[in-house]
Amino acid sequence: MTNYTIQDWAAGYISQDQEYDYLIEDIEGKIPPSLEGTLFRNGPGLLDIGGIPLRHPFDGDGMISRFTFRNGKAHYRNRYVKTEGYLKERSANNILYRGVFGTQKPGGWLSNIFDINLKNIANTNILYWSGWLLALWEAAEPYRLDPLTLDTLGIFNLDGILKKGDAFAAHPRIDPDGPTLVNFALKAGLTSQLTIYEFDKNGKLIYSNSHKIPGFCFIHDFIITPKYAIFLQNPVKFNLFPFLFGLRGAGECVEFQPEKTTKIIIIPRRNSQEELLTLEVQAGFVFHHANAYETDNGICLDSICYSALPSVEPDADFRQTDFSKVEPGQLWRFNLDFGQKSVNKELIEANCCEFPTLNKDYVGREYRYLFLGSADTAEKENAPLQRILKLDLVTGEQQAVSFAPRGFVSEPIFVNDPSGEAEDSGWLLSVVYNAARKASDLVIINAQNMSLEATLHLRHHIPYGLHGSWVDECFYKDF
Repeated sequence: MTNYTIQDWAAGYISQDQEYDYLIEDIEGKIPPSLEGTLFRNGPGLLDIGGIPLRHPFDGDGMISRFTFRNGKAHYRNRYVKTEGYLKERSANNILYRGVFGTQKPGGWLSNIFDINLKNIANTNILYWSGWLLALWEAAEPYRLDPLTLDTLGIFNLDGILKKGDAFAAHPRIDPDGPTLVNFALKAGLTSQLTIYEFDKNGKLIYSNSHKIPGFCFIHDFIITPKYAIFLQNPVKFNLFPFLFGLRGAGECVEFQPEKTTKIIIIPRRNSQEELLTLEVQAGFVFHHANAYETDNGICLDSICYSALPSVEPDADFRQTDFSKVEPGQLWRFNLDFGQKSVNKELIEANCCEFPTLNKDYVGREYRYLFLGSADTAEKENAPLQRILKLDLVTGEQQAVSFAPRGFVSEPIFVNDPSGEAEDSGWLLSVVYNAARKASDLVIINAQNMSLEATLHLRHHIPYGLHGSWVDECFYKDF
């Protein structure tokens, strides 16, 4: 039984073409006085260009939302990432580029044949590191922004590390030891190449190494432990010809092969003398990982898995998605035994869930609490995310805050309480599309008892976003 209407859910996929800058004054509850810093969020903000709807939301231009907190007050600002493609299409008021997930230039296949020039949409994640504010999209270089104004400064090659056209993935991981920024770049082909980068807190490259991976790779995310970087090579193949001949987007040409195993690639970090290790397991398709930590025998890995690759059928309207026909994401645990070269798997959460997050001090370490967006249903079926779920991985206890039937949640972001010592001492921040208001709210949830502490009502909606990050620094100075 559904706890939502498709009309309410689809309304969160309307373009937001306005850029705002204001103090948030419509607040229910109280912003915790010790919550001080900045939440950055990224996601597709334009779902149509020149009145022509995009075929898939992942093809939309990146829009950065910034929430700044100080002294119990909050400020909101949003700006588009002014990429070269964004500026050209806004000037032309027309689609000039093919999208990875199926958006085509007007004019049919003759207008798209042999055009492999993809637009850097900078729409997936946002990272602040060593003074760099970077909008990330995994198929190209990052764009750098000014954290105070959100003005676009241009493509950023990490002070000469990246060459023109190099990728920098949209799921960097921060090792709390250091801290150290770890990320990767993928060049997919018949044989793929993974390059791993590690930067110190000052932005200096302290390690990089490349590895050849047999076969085509579609890897969106990875995870780290103190000793290893772990990648899951999904069982897919790529049919190039429909893309070359202008019939389908590149993402639509990825074909899931459910009969094949997922390869778990364990790469030693830094200058370890250990060799790369590959294990295999039936895991379905994986977009996102929750966490991993080292054990006496190997590694424990927690990931969101799908029994099939989620996709939008050609000529289908993604706003009319029939969730009952799409496989749900579920949380699985994989215990990797290096000595036996084996993998045991366990289903942790059967209900539909996505966007896992945790206390960042526990990245790559043994941990107890995990937070996710989850469907508001007791049935094991796919549905929009409408609640924030807390899992106690030791006791199995669950707690949740629901925004159903008319609220739809985004990725929760965990923020440490500076006065707390427990693993779950802090808050969860999430943007919720409120269909009753036709606008978005920013909610603040106490992560220990899962009580709703404050709801900040925005004056407008934010289209469903993808990923974000928190930093303790405030980038609005006029409180």
